[in-house]
Amino acid sequence: MHSTFHDLKEASAFVTGGGSGIGAALTDGFLQQGAKVAFVQRSDASAFCDEMEAKHGSRPLFIPCDITDVAALKAAVGQAAEAHGPVTVLVNNAANDQRHATLEVDESFWDWSQAINLKAYFFACQSVLEGMKQAGGGAIVNFSSISYMMGNAGYASYTAANGAITAMTRSLAREFGSDGVRVNALAPGWVLTQKQKDKWATPEALAGHLERQCLKEHLVEQDIVEATLFLASKASRMMTGQCIAVDGGVVTVAG
Repeated sequence: MHSTFHDLKEASAFVTGGGSGIGAALTDGFLQQGAKVAFVQRSDASAFCDEMEAKHGSRPLFIPCDITDVAALKAAVGQAAEAHGPVTVLVNNAANDQRHATLEVDESFWDWSQAINLKAYFFACQSVLEGMKQAGGGAIVNFSSISYMMGNAGYASYTAANGAITAMTRSLAREFGSDGVRVNALAPGWVLTQKQKDKWATPEALAGHLERQCLKEHLVEQDIVEATLFLASKASRMMTGQCIAVDGGVVTVAG
């Protein structure tokens, strides 16, 4: 960790998908800052919580939850607030970028994709806003993706949701700014999580993507963590309604 954000100590943070991949790195990063972290995901994360408790002396609150179940998601936010105080940092990280051919998408797949990648984000934001207002402010970081900026093919439902996340972020920033709530989006580039390595990171694909980047290093989880911590902290106190790409410069090149 290169930076310390002292105002995040004791902050009540809620991370969706916070037990694996980038989400696990986010949970780790917030705990390292001294925040109280709650996170949701479907799969069991007990072993990860044991690891975090051993590392930081503080155990994250894991709440099993399918984020497409809005009632369960709202209940999880309430449980986190009861345990740690009103959520003042929300990170909407959970997503599913399953590849799909447009002509093969049916209504059921479309609804499932939007439920994970957009609908859950909206209702997570809705669920924390009243508590943030009462606390005198807060920070929301919505994960988008550079995929829609690049016009990537092969997952149009996913890129549609990412574009909508950026638009929603700007509207929420305008609507709740007077309450001291900042809402920003973060668009990662190709972060080489284990899932990405297992599914898509062929030597040819990696070489082609690196050629597009201005900075000639592949992204890792920590690159996203520190940018998220910055947006969550008062170091970015006058930033809201923004979408920041952390991608090594791909969208700069792509134009």
